[in-house]
Amino acid sequence: MWKCPKCGRFFKKEGQSHYCGKKPETIDEYILAQDEGIRDQLQSVREVIRGELPEATEKISWSMPTYWKGQNIIHFAAAKKHIGLYPGPEAVEQFAEQVEDAGCKYSKGSIQIPYADELPLTLISAIAAWCRDTGPQKKRITESYISLKLS
Repeated sequence: MWKCPKCGRFFKKEGQSHYCGKKPETIDEYILAQDEGIRDQLQSVREVIRGELPEATEKISWSMPTYWKGQNIIHFAAAKKHIGLYPGPEAVEQFAEQVEDAGCKYSKGSIQIPYADELPLTLISAIAAWCRDTGPQKKRITESYISLKLS
């Protein structure tokens, strides 16, 4: 077990990334809590997502910046070597080829975007737009509408 010298919490992994003290309540606080060298990149990701989801509420959910409209639409987060983008498994499947072409790794519902001079902002924008237009919140609304229609 490793004990953080700043906050005194215990973790299984030595040097495990975590928040010491009060967790951020806003996306601004979240970005300011990150290393100075990555704040601009996180802000760029935020601006791109916000541009595609202007009606979504920005909030912190699962300890990361989240865009919400009736339910979570997309999240992003800072990691040690990358920005995690969490659009859900359907979006990752839809954009798998473009994600690979951009030099990013992916798994079931997440995309790892390496910190770089130029982030794939066009790809992030397309993913956010896809989530807005066809993501889980649309599916839930459509299913509710269909079940009402059939009742």
